[in-house]
Amino acid sequence: MPRQNPGEPYSRVDSPEALQILQADPANTVVIDVRRNDEWVTGHASGAIHINVDDLAGRMDEVPDDKKLLFICAAGVRSGLACELAAAMGYDSEMLFNVDDGTPAWIAAGNPTSYGDNP
Repeated sequence: MPRQNPGEPYSRVDSPEALQILQADPANTVVIDVRRNDEWVTGHASGAIHINVDDLAGRMDEVPDDKKLLFICAAGVRSGLACELAAAMGYDSEMLFNVDDGTPAWIAAGNPTSYGDNP
């Protein structure tokens, strides 16, 4: 069940919850991986958009503003920052989710994963 800590403009979910959100409404849910390129190629959620957190502010035009956004990194820190940035740029807090257990947990759970430069 999504959790929201006081003061955070987003909800926290773990990998199984993120997969449930994605599977429940795939047409209106997007995974955004904010890790570095060298991390991305070692495995990422299938279909994810890859935007390094350091580049996110300049690439928000690539992030839909009408879908649920599942931000993911390695351990939930950079994805939390990405959620904060999206909220600060006017994205609806109800649509922002931080996958706080990260990509290693996503992969370990057997969730749909792609490797290399494939989305």
